[in-house]
Order: sequence, then C-alpha cells, then structure tokens
Amino acid sequence: MSARMSLWPDDIETEAERLIADLKAAGLMAATAESCTGGLIAGALTEIAGSSAVVDRGFVTYSNEAKIDLLGVCEETLARVGAVSKETALEMVEGALTRSRADVAVAVTGIAGPGGGSAEKPVGLVHLAAGSKSGTRLHREMRYGDLGRSGVRLATLSTALEMLRDAAFAKA
Repeated sequence: MSARMSLWPDDIETEAERLIADLKAAGLMAATAESCTGGLIAGALTEIAGSSAVVDRGFVTYSNEAKIDLLGVCEETLARVGAVSKETALEMVEGALTRSRADVAVAVTGIAGPGGGSAEKPVGLVHLAAGSKSGTRLHREMRYGDLGRSGVRLATLSTALEMLRDAAFAKA
C-alpha cells in the first residue's frame, strides 16, 4: 500500500487494489449501480491508479425514478416489492450490464438509516446483486443491523467488492 492518505479503511482499499489488478489482468470492465451507497463503490474503485482501464461507469440511482430511467427497473417491480428487494437489486444489475460496456457489474439497494426502516425492512437491510455478461447472477440479502449510516454504507461497500469479484471470476 502506498504512503498516500486514503479515503477508505485499509481493508477496503486493499480489496479495491486487488480487484482492479485482477480485472485488468483478465481484461474485464466493471460497472456499478448504487442506491444506498450513493457512489461509494465506484469511488473506492476509481481511487486506485489505473482503474480507468477497468471501470466503465457507475450509476447512482438513489430515487425510484432514476432506477427506472437509468437502469430500466420496472415500475411494477418497485410498486410490488419496493426499491429494497432482491428483485430490484437483480433488475439494477441487469440494467448496469445492458446499459454499459461492462463485463461485470454490482448493484446495491438498502436502508442505511437512521430512519426509513420498518419491521419488515429494518435499518441495515441491504440487497446486493452482481452479475456478468456470461450469465452469472448472484444475490445476497444482508442484515447489517443499525451500524449507523456510515457503518451500513461501508459494510455494503465491502460486501459489494467481494460480490463483484465473485461474479467476475465465477466458475462456469
């Protein structure tokens, strides 16, 4: 790790560095589709020198309208199951893959808090999806708990980097 000051905790920076190097070696491009993280995943990846060789774009789709307009999430899905759902996360990753030059993508949607939670969807609930143009689709429902807004967002960032790696290097 370099002597420069980082915006990220060491474990996140280390994983982002490894992921960028591995994607570059494999000749893969990546995209992100982010709601509750508001661009943190793309930010962590682009903090790494040389990331322009592998990061195609990031979609920050905080509102439902942005999810529909930028990623093609179905209005019916949002009406039926809400933004914080497995279905929405999977549609977000699908949209990121079809609306970019990326080979792999990751998508996140959740409730970072401090408000906005309910009994069914508490603060700390995040749905993550990752996928590849070769057909891999992954989903995780994480219940981080009320770690505070920054805590939920950083925990989501860490899981998202792991899932992006899993989608990129999944064994067929």
